[in-house]
Amino acid sequence: MEYELIPQFDSRKSFHKKAMVKTEDNKKILYSYKTKVCIIDLDTNTAQIISLFSDTTTRHIKEFLLQNNFKVEDTNQLKKDYITKYEILESLK
Repeated sequence: MEYELIPQFDSRKSFHKKAMVKTEDNKKILYSYKTKVCIIDLDTNTAQIISLFSDTTTRHIKEFLLQNNFKVEDTNQLKKDYITKYEILESLK
């Protein structure tokens, strides 16, 4: 199943189909500009950010996490809580 992420917490009225959510294998996957950026595992109720890109993609990620009852404060908190050390090391290469 695929659907558009509609803002509920963000001040924007729409993301204009730039943020899409797919559900597969008991996971919700957020795509921002057609790039996979965040995964929520419904079995373990955990979230994983694959990578933070632009400010707009970060807005999409924050909205997605808030709608699914995850803690969202600022970008530093997102990195600390939802990006693994391995992913951070890989992004530095």
